[in-house]
Amino acid sequence: MSWKLQPHPTFPGVEGPVVACVLDGIGLGRRDESDAVWLARTPNLDFLAGRAPSGALAAHGRAVGMPGDADMGNSEVGHNALGAGRIFDQGAKLVASALRSGAVFEGEIWQQLLARVGESGEALHFIGLLSDGNVHSHIDHLFALLRRCDAEGVRRVRVHALLDGRDVPETSALDYVDALEELLESIRRSPERDYRIASGGGRMRVSMDRYQADWGMVELGWKTHVHALGRRFPGARQAIETLRAESPGAVDQNLPAFVIADESGRPVGPIRDGAAVVLFNFRGDRAIELSQAFESDAFAAFDRAPRPDALFAGMMQYDGDLLVPERYLVEPPAIDRTLGEYLARNGETQLAISETQKYGHVTYFWNGNRSGSFDSSSETYLEIPSDPQPFEHSPWMKAAEITDRLLQELATGAHRHLRVNYANGDMVGHTGKREAAVLAVESVDLQLGRLLPAVERLGGALLVTADHGNADEMFEHDPRSGELRLAPDGRPRAKTSHTLNPVPFHVWAPDSGLEIDPGVSRPGLANVAATLLHLLGYGAPEDYAPSLMRSAAGAE
Repeated sequence: MSWKLQPHPTFPGVEGPVVACVLDGIGLGRRDESDAVWLARTPNLDFLAGRAPSGALAAHGRAVGMPGDADMGNSEVGHNALGAGRIFDQGAKLVASALRSGAVFEGEIWQQLLARVGESGEALHFIGLLSDGNVHSHIDHLFALLRRCDAEGVRRVRVHALLDGRDVPETSALDYVDALEELLESIRRSPERDYRIASGGGRMRVSMDRYQADWGMVELGWKTHVHALGRRFPGARQAIETLRAESPGAVDQNLPAFVIADESGRPVGPIRDGAAVVLFNFRGDRAIELSQAFESDAFAAFDRAPRPDALFAGMMQYDGDLLVPERYLVEPPAIDRTLGEYLARNGETQLAISETQKYGHVTYFWNGNRSGSFDSSSETYLEIPSDPQPFEHSPWMKAAEITDRLLQELATGAHRHLRVNYANGDMVGHTGKREAAVLAVESVDLQLGRLLPAVERLGGALLVTADHGNADEMFEHDPRSGELRLAPDGRPRAKTSHTLNPVPFHVWAPDSGLEIDPGVSRPGLANVAATLLHLLGYGAPEDYAPSLMRSAAGAE
């Protein structure tokens, strides 16, 4: 194959830089009281909707490689699609298929795990997010693994359950814990089986840090899961009920760590020499650090001592360049020939910028789950450090600082293609605080007001879209009736997960003569890469989803 991009047959490209602006978590919602995007004052988004070629893109389900259209999109699969120009089967779909076909259980790694605990007599441990959110994990995957353990004669199993409340209703943890306990109890009816929950805690407090923002979360997870250090309870339900009672209004993702103890007060599930461990999350960003803690001999983020001699495997390989983890049960999608690599091989200069929370999305995930740059001489990656305080307390986050630096970089003229992610709509949307989400959306809109004239002065193009929805639906709705779901106090129940809504698409390129191509069927995030190439004056590779633009009649 040839890496050379061909000139676009009808459009030479805009004169100035082409900027892709991802408004993370800002979708097109119901335009009602639950929709923080609609409630926000957004003169710049309104301007684009009225004056620029505009449309709506699918950002969930099959449009981003998920199993079905009832599955939410997320930032990872969204940025994969944006950067790859094609749709690849994603983690959830790959894992479900491998479990259904039995490929997981026929693989060498699964057999190694069984052999380890068979020889040692120690437990096989499963660590991961306990929900059916299908963003980081799915409880059905865990259940399939547990049932297979039983069928294969594994005597002792321990589950370390991280509570969600982010990709599912915010206080739904007991639904999943009860279902898990029911399965474990059914397996324990055999006198030769000892299957139990061993520890847990909220996902935003325990184990699931990302981008090295807070290694303390991972250290707490290590102490909780591995060393069984922490507050002890007789069961997971008792732990959750007690912790909620002590902190009224607390949501699942923020609950403290807990350890399960037996009748004598001893922890039921520390991870010891000879054990095997499976991290059953399939998504990589919040699984990499815990994987490194188990595997890396040169690990220095915190003191692991004593470090057990445990055989570790991930559900998938979470970083293909760093080879983390070394052992994994399901092969990841093989994403190749991304937009970033094509541009690098054709000598086009690129800049990627965001704050810590989404820096990996405009780099690693945009580049097809690949760490590092393709060509360091032509690519610049900039990370603006995120603040540590809760996002609802500072919903503006680092949007202004990102724009400050982006405008500086635009002024240098050094970059032909620039991409930026504003994290506000997603990170604040996940808090479930509608008023804060409104401020988050308004903060991002202010930045668009700064970017639009700068790009126009340079004769460039600004493409604005999102990776998925979130802030566009801050209250839960009944999926059948569409009516608001109410909390026990009569107020609307907060929604903290992503949405199934489409996302906006705008292109501001004055005097380009381009318009939306109505002939593109089922437009989605995968069409954005070809559209960016179009704006740069290139035709897209044959297997890319087509550009969303065309030259207006008489403009060629």
